Amino acid sequence: MAKKIVTIIGGNSNVSEHAQHQAFELGKKIIDNGWLLCTGGRSGVMESASKGARSSNKWTGTQIIGILPDGGKIAGNKYLDIVIPSGIGLTRNSLVVQTGDVCIAISGGAGTLSEIALAWQFKRPVAVMNETGGWAQKMSGIKIDHRGNKIEGFDSVDNVIEWIKSNIGDDFSSI
Repeated sequence: MAKKIVTIIGGNSNVSEHAQHQAFELGKKIIDNGWLLCTGGRSGVMESASKGARSSNKWTGTQIIGILPDGGKIAGNKYLDIVIPSGIGLTRNSLVVQTGDVCIAISGGAGTLSEIALAWQFKRPVAVMNETGGWAQKMSGIKIDHRGNKIEGFDSVDNVIEWIKSNIGDDFSSI
């Protein structure tokens, strides 16, 4: 049985301390729950989530995936276990959201908005962390078009973890 993957998308610059804290806590709880973490592999929200994942007592050194836009591994943050240098620029946003079984947005600018829209089109369950600013906050409660339900918004990491469980289940048996 393949491990479940949670993708966190979000800003890499001008990210508030609150948004970075939310990303850190969510990254940690993703690993605590036996899932893998996927991000775009860079700074800001992506780095905070990766750092949080590494702080989990259940981190093994093989659970944090970063899919980079450029062709070199050097641009990845230092908390990644698996670095995938795509070499396809922003087109990699499609790979980032398709890799996850669910996608969670925290803060973010235009790149995050494109990832939210791609996740929606690929029929990935999408949730956002409220109160983190950027497009994540703006998209809370929105139904983009006829596909799927509205984008769920959450104020607490514990609530979004319950939402993830309801969409992909627990994975404790494979730890």
